[in-house]
Amino acid sequence: MNIVENIPVFCAIDTPDLDRARALAAAMERAGCGLKLGLEFFNAQGPQGVAEIRRAYEDLPLFLDLKFHDIPNTVAGAVRAVTRLGPAYMNVHASGGTAMMIAAHNAAAEEADKIGLPTPKILGVTLLTSLDEDTLTQVGYRDGLEERVVQLARLTRESGLAGVVCSAREIAAVRGACGPDFVLMGPGIRPVGAAHGDQKRVMTPSEALHAGATHLVIGRPITAAPDPENAARRIMDGLS
Repeated sequence: MNIVENIPVFCAIDTPDLDRARALAAAMERAGCGLKLGLEFFNAQGPQGVAEIRRAYEDLPLFLDLKFHDIPNTVAGAVRAVTRLGPAYMNVHASGGTAMMIAAHNAAAEEADKIGLPTPKILGVTLLTSLDEDTLTQVGYRDGLEERVVQLARLTRESGLAGVVCSAREIAAVRGACGPDFVLMGPGIRPVGAAHGDQKRVMTPSEALHAGATHLVIGRPITAAPDPENAARRIMDGLS
């Protein structure tokens, strides 16, 4: 089992501040968590900011959470560019369709081989954890939420991607539909007693792993704590 498979928790470092990101990354290194850098950090610090975090914490797996969604050629170009940053995982919206997902998969493999880096695993984003049934109806989806997630997960698997990002509440259904080797990255994870914030479909860390999650993405319960390292350690200890 490689280092990525051994790390169940990726800490969502959602900050525009490079020094704050460095401090959180150092705390996560001590706690044994992976790192997730998303749009807030990337739009403030750019690829150079990600590269700086990678250089300082090269032994920690990175999930680069940029959720690409565009025409296949544009997504392929974007994936090639960020593959050079060495993420373990990156993601695209599954609703972009098969051609887009295949283009992303091929671009990552080709670029990684060209520059001599491990190929990042591409994940398809199903439905954001801030959405609920009412919101889906507003935007025109007629299927139920779980049915839509499973449909998008199957499409992702058929496109050759490594797995999906989905709410922990749909993990058991997706695991049943897509098999034991499909990566399931679960955001919207909240320890018992933690505020849900803008997340609608949440689950505790132990519940999510028991349901079949491969990795958990946890942000504010760690990063907003007075001692992020201790908060992360408590969550990790609760998983054993």
